[in-house]
Amino acid sequence: MGRPPLGGDGPHQTTTLVKILIALGIAAFLARAEDPLRLFQTIPMPGVAGRIDHLTVDLKRERLFVAALGNNTVEVLDLRAGKRIHSITGVQEPQGLIYLPELNKLFVASGGDGTCKSFDGESFHLGATIRFPDDADNVRYDPSAKLLYVGYGKGALGIADPAKGERIAEIELGGHPESFQLEKSGPRIFVNVPTAKQIAVIDRRKRTVLARWPVTQAAANFPMALDETDRRLFAGCRKPPKVLVFDTTSGKLVADLASTGDADDLFYDAARKRLYVSGGEGFISVFQQNGPDRYQALAKLATRSGARTSLFVPESSRLYLAVPLREGKEAEVRGYEVK
Repeated sequence: MGRPPLGGDGPHQTTTLVKILIALGIAAFLARAEDPLRLFQTIPMPGVAGRIDHLTVDLKRERLFVAALGNNTVEVLDLRAGKRIHSITGVQEPQGLIYLPELNKLFVASGGDGTCKSFDGESFHLGATIRFPDDADNVRYDPSAKLLYVGYGKGALGIADPAKGERIAEIELGGHPESFQLEKSGPRIFVNVPTAKQIAVIDRRKRTVLARWPVTQAAANFPMALDETDRRLFAGCRKPPKVLVFDTTSGKLVADLASTGDADDLFYDAARKRLYVSGGEGFISVFQQNGPDRYQALAKLATRSGARTSLFVPESSRLYLAVPLREGKEAEVRGYEVK
């Protein structure tokens, strides 16, 4: 007898092959359907070159502000229309941004000249200029005290009155502050100080350092997020790429998660109990919190090399990722729907 033809010996094997292909297709569809992030929008930023730093949002007008550090501009994006509507110039290496709706002002901290400048939310005209010694970086706002906090220089948090546009005080640290988080239910500020290999814990009412938690399991702790309900603090590290989880009551390490490399933003989604980490390696890592000390890796989504900053907007359940110009592909912001 001759050999059966290649590909099977009749209708039975053909039917089996079809069933397998259908099953694989269904499995692939389900895998996509279960992704915790779904890309729904891409907003191009043609002409924007260099590194992109942090983002902030105007919820009422659906505008996103993007610190184009390497371009010396702040890009203003209309999220509803999906397009850029303005570029703010006159800023030197913008890094930290925050939009305050009660003042209708955008505050821009710049590393190049150490200033934190305010811009009108309608005209984008320059308002007050708050000066720091150098390297003004991350910005946070305390709505109860109506004070602005700016990390700057070789080691301090500056405190400013945003309504008056005045610098009023500072809290000295042991090195340049990177990301920091303010408690809503308490007076503490947690500050990543990577050069000192520590997390500084500040009492913002007394304006003093309460404690310094050593970071020994990894180095270069840049991004940070806070889960106040479970009393957990998340510090994203780059060497090696990890997220370290600390108990905010004791300062002790309780979990250690392998994550995307070159991370610069980290967010905690309280509604879904998730972590989102964006890294310049070209991925977004997503973790599920199954308990204060238990975490599961849900996904590692490919993005683009250098896309390390992002913004999670809990009010709209969306994550926006800043993607820089690379290999001839123009800069853009990608919007992901959180599922």
